[in-house]
Amino acid sequence: MPFANPSPEEICQILRSIHTIAVVGLSPNPARPSFQVARALQMHGYRIVPVRPLVQEVLGEAAYPDLESLPFKVDMVDVFRTSEQVPAIVESCIRLGIMRLWLQDGVVHEEAAQRAQAAGITVIMNRCMWRDLSQLCKQAS
Repeated sequence: MPFANPSPEEICQILRSIHTIAVVGLSPNPARPSFQVARALQMHGYRIVPVRPLVQEVLGEAAYPDLESLPFKVDMVDVFRTSEQVPAIVESCIRLGIMRLWLQDGVVHEEAAQRAQAAGITVIMNRCMWRDLSQLCKQAS
């Protein structure tokens, strides 16, 4: 059975229920999409937790080299990495008990998404979190 995203209503419900988002691959470069999306989410009230090796801080928040280094649990993981890196991120989410995973536009890995779903993780794949929040959820209000 092929992967399917949750319905637009379910996506909006998820976005309204979360507060802390670990952004894997968050760039400190303001020109990068990951920075722009994370900044917009932060301005909307979400706590952004940068997950990127060799970076100390992004958007005023301490950065962590990987999900396993986070000293607290997050509500969702938002992925700005290549599709090939998704299986390892899924395994980290399973180990850490993170129950929501968002794969941004262009990040697609069917097998890993199905593995995450089988572990009880809600997965949203190949969609932009900010675009869905600002357009899809605005319409659903």
